[in-house]
Amino acid sequence: MLVETQPSLTPDQFNRIAKIVHDDSGIVLTEAKRGLLMARLNRRLRVLGLAEYGAYCTLLDGPDGSEERRKMLSAVTTNVTAFFREAHHFESLASQVLPPLIETARKGGRVRLWSAACSSGEEAYSIAMTVLEAFPDVARYDLLILATDIDPLMVEKAETGIYSEASLQGLDPTRLRTHFSPSGNSYEIRASLRNIMRFAELNLHQDWPFAAKFDVIFCRNVVIYFDGNARRLLWQRFSNQLHPGGHLFIGHSERLDGSASAMFRLAGPTHYIATTPESAR
Repeated sequence: MLVETQPSLTPDQFNRIAKIVHDDSGIVLTEAKRGLLMARLNRRLRVLGLAEYGAYCTLLDGPDGSEERRKMLSAVTTNVTAFFREAHHFESLASQVLPPLIETARKGGRVRLWSAACSSGEEAYSIAMTVLEAFPDVARYDLLILATDIDPLMVEKAETGIYSEASLQGLDPTRLRTHFSPSGNSYEIRASLRNIMRFAELNLHQDWPFAAKFDVIFCRNVVIYFDGNARRLLWQRFSNQLHPGGHLFIGHSERLDGSASAMFRLAGPTHYIATTPESAR
């Protein structure tokens, strides 16, 4: 019986790939992640018909490497999510954050919320459900939720809005009936949620195509993969992208650090409010 030999990744090749991943995304791959990296990238080598990592590194560095870099980032990023994960954030969104924003929208103002690392969409749709439950006639007003992710496959899945029964376990039955329609063995997000959503591929480590600011940003369990410089730069960029008084929600194991302590004030567990320069003094 023949046993398929898997390509091996030399230290130099690992370092080259880790540098590309870091340069393109801010994600840090330590030596401890070598086995995980190989497990995920061996699939890419099989798809490409490459026998070894030297050829793969040449492809990544070549003139046609940009598309493969995107696919490589899709392969190495971790997508762990669930509906209403870290439920206290959505409770704060409903009770503290949304009431004044709803008033702003009813008066003709513009309201924008951003799920900045939406993965397969569960976080973004949880935000949308919370909004719709608090603001049933939201479709009549200028309120939108932007959902972005670095992984184009995840963005595509999120935009499709179809979820297995297993992924919906634990969701309140009333919410399931209200916001989803049965679709074969799965469930599909209803149009009432889709109508206030916009999806796009976006790399947080690169330029952002935003002219206007946001009222709320969710970016949870992302910066744990970044080094200190990339993390602190992201906090700064979020501060710049939020209206004064805007809200930032981050992951349960994350904390604002560096100069970010002067840009935000704590409002609740891993929930921060953007300060004005005057109020930060």
